[in-house]
Amino acid sequence: MTRTVADYLLERLREWGVEYLFGYPGDGINGLVAALGKADDKPQFVQARHEEMAAFEAVGYAKFSGKPAVCTATSGPGAIHLLNGLYDAKLDHVPVVAIVGQTARSAMGGSYQQEVDLISLFKDVASEYVQMATVPAQLPNLLDRAMRIALDERAPTAIIIPSDLQEEPYEPPAHAFKNVPSSAPGYTPPVTVAPPAEIERAAEVLNAGEKVAILVGQGARGAAAEVRQVAELTGAGVAKALLGKDVLPDTLPYVTGAIGLLGTRPSYEMMRDCDTLLIVGSNFPYSQFLPEFGQARAVQIDVDGKLIGMRYPNEVNLVGDAAETLRAMIPKLKKQKNRAWRKKIEKNVARWWETVENEAMVEADPINPMRIFWELNERLPENAILSADSGSAANWYARDLKFRAGVRGSLSGTLATMGPGVPYAIGAKYAHPDRPAIALVGDGAMQMNGLAELITIRRYFHQWRDQRLIVAVLHNNDLNQVTWELRAMGGAPKFEESQVLPDISYAGFARSIGLEGIDVEKPDDLGSAWDRAFSSSWPVVLDIRCDPDIPPIPPHAEFSQVKDMAEAVLKGDPDRVGVVRKGIKTKMAELIHR
Repeated sequence: MTRTVADYLLERLREWGVEYLFGYPGDGINGLVAALGKADDKPQFVQARHEEMAAFEAVGYAKFSGKPAVCTATSGPGAIHLLNGLYDAKLDHVPVVAIVGQTARSAMGGSYQQEVDLISLFKDVASEYVQMATVPAQLPNLLDRAMRIALDERAPTAIIIPSDLQEEPYEPPAHAFKNVPSSAPGYTPPVTVAPPAEIERAAEVLNAGEKVAILVGQGARGAAAEVRQVAELTGAGVAKALLGKDVLPDTLPYVTGAIGLLGTRPSYEMMRDCDTLLIVGSNFPYSQFLPEFGQARAVQIDVDGKLIGMRYPNEVNLVGDAAETLRAMIPKLKKQKNRAWRKKIEKNVARWWETVENEAMVEADPINPMRIFWELNERLPENAILSADSGSAANWYARDLKFRAGVRGSLSGTLATMGPGVPYAIGAKYAHPDRPAIALVGDGAMQMNGLAELITIRRYFHQWRDQRLIVAVLHNNDLNQVTWELRAMGGAPKFEESQVLPDISYAGFARSIGLEGIDVEKPDDLGSAWDRAFSSSWPVVLDIRCDPDIPPIPPHAEFSQVKDMAEAVLKGDPDRVGVVRKGIKTKMAELIHR
């Protein structure tokens, strides 16, 4: 049987170690689909309900596996649907390769059905590499470059293969003029270390500090041990950017938790009062939550020179691998003998967790959303993988969840798009089929696309060794984050026509397709509901009726936010009575523990 271009493409993907293709079929990739049939579905085609979800599943797989992920879609509308997920990969620096079909070469330029200028379409989202194959000999070079560039740049790339080319006989590149060969699949990342003289300068800055603060992002994940060493030597506290939540466990007494709009009070106070700042593997964008300019001497470490020195006026910028650079720096650091700063941080952290518990127990109608996360803290398996959707769920994920060592978690950090919570969890299950996954999502995101992806879970869960995938829905019939943003940032009352969601049963939908659905309507039932979900042997949807009037405003809210919220209430917010009463109760719960 003649080996086609599509046959060879799959063969090359297998050589790269690719196990899954997250996608949705269409005639633009018929050649690829036919080749999968001949190849006994290797790599496995994981069929999402929508191409955007396939891209999100690829992002989740890449985030939690550390490997490049591949998604695929047909020409025209299928390719267009991939974009949001690919932008999520681009902004969070995740290696994803998109393989998309295109109309036949003979029809190009003829305004043919589903003909879209895909190179132009993908030029921004796959700016590091997007190319279209026109002859068989362009493979394997196109695929190999797409894979290597995705890994090297930690970015999405795309290759476009016209439908007729997929079915042509494969011919390798010749040893000839204007042919481009390729080497065997594989990529070894370079190990880079900042120059010794600059490391010496950085150590001098940290040694001179009396109140050192450390900020870590996802780029510090491979340097967790080194960050802990530096924190112990300097007496620093460690705050975490949103994508770095799982870098260090929250059980360490000097880890202050999240920073920024979704951050904790200890992180806010540490940045406010520090005299020295070390940033490791983070491109945290909100400079207003960093020390006042000129207040702190700052050092930054990042493997990507394009992203360094752009958030704070750093004194020393170190371009290099975080772990290697810190290892070179540690012998030059002196142990800070005065531990008053560290003791203050640890006291603030301990008080914070008391505050979190106290706020979670504030009476609500019917369930305080913070209590959902607090009850989860006590039951979270040490090998759990969590995903959160954008919206108010992200607030509680960032501030209220207490990660232990070994727990992984992520969300759409920079794009902050709605919709990835459930598909991220699916990607996580393919990355680690022996670990439980938990998706924490609002009902807005669930209605947008989470319900459909429950069908994907139903189809594939039997393939996972640990079949537990828990989807916890914050069911409040409100697009809650936007509602609170209207109040706290614009001083506008809730506009019900845009904010109120149709009321449906998420647990009922789960049961209707053969999954377990659990309705939770009383706060005292939360603990047993989580216990039941974790003891289940298959996927579960927790449909939790929670109160939309509990404010997700951070404990360090600016006066302008409080003022705007008050103005929104005075203008006639339909939920003003509950907003005022529960807002005051929540704030009092915080103040009692300050």
